[in-house]
Amino acid sequence: MIKEIRKSKNKSIDFKNLEENHLSIQLSLDGFSFCVYNKLNSCVAVFQRHQFINTNPTPFEHLNLVKRLFNQEELLQIKYNSVSVTHHNNLITQVPLPFFNKNNLKHYLQNTIKVLDNDYITFDEIDNSEIINVYIPFVNINNFLIDKYGSFIFKHSSTILIETLLKTYKNSNEDYCFVNVSNFSFEIVVLKNKKLELYNFHTFKTKEDFIYYILFTAEQLNLNPEEFKLILLGDIEKESELYTILYQYIRNIDFYKSEKPTTLIDGISEHTNFTVLNQF
Repeated sequence: MIKEIRKSKNKSIDFKNLEENHLSIQLSLDGFSFCVYNKLNSCVAVFQRHQFINTNPTPFEHLNLVKRLFNQEELLQIKYNSVSVTHHNNLITQVPLPFFNKNNLKHYLQNTIKVLDNDYITFDEIDNSEIINVYIPFVNINNFLIDKYGSFIFKHSSTILIETLLKTYKNSNEDYCFVNVSNFSFEIVVLKNKKLELYNFHTFKTKEDFIYYILFTAEQLNLNPEEFKLILLGDIEKESELYTILYQYIRNIDFYKSEKPTTLIDGISEHTNFTVLNQF
């Protein structure tokens, strides 16, 4: 079953000429998001987010859910001139560039996750860092999208997240912890001295799980909850129980503010849906 979570349109855009625009897609096991970026007006024309009720589908079930979305969404059936795709999952690890060898991709991953013999493994180079993201994309969905759109750029969602944060905070010497929430999972990024200190992906069931992982990370990296800055992104608002429990333990909390003020439309907060709205 597919549930539509959000659907927003920019009423000032001419929807008869969307082919010239950029299509940005984010894939995850529990959902599918996309936006159409209007190049002429430098703004988001359309944003949609869908949630899959089955949060742990098989690759076959996952592909069928995506196919169903494409059959029911006319905007996904347009032949766009440019398309980018991000894969949001925990099948990823980081490797320092001096130790990276593209012939050892399986070796890097199998230290943290179970890797099957037929898994397709690839990597992204993270700009402005000496870090390589090694990961397993949803290759069956990639193949489906190739049939739909031809060639396109794809990356892991954390590549977009880390690159954007490094660029945005490149002039700050402070310690930052970023938490990007998505349904019942979140990514945590720590920047120290303008460099990536840590990236991790966690799943959680309760707000207590959520705060535990964050405080444990802070303790391991010697981040003082009274001093470091916690920046929130994704599916979290001030009214949520996740924010409430964070505020009990961490002094400096803020929400991410986009450097792209012209890209947003009504109904989309600056800090939400970060990856899919930063692919252009």
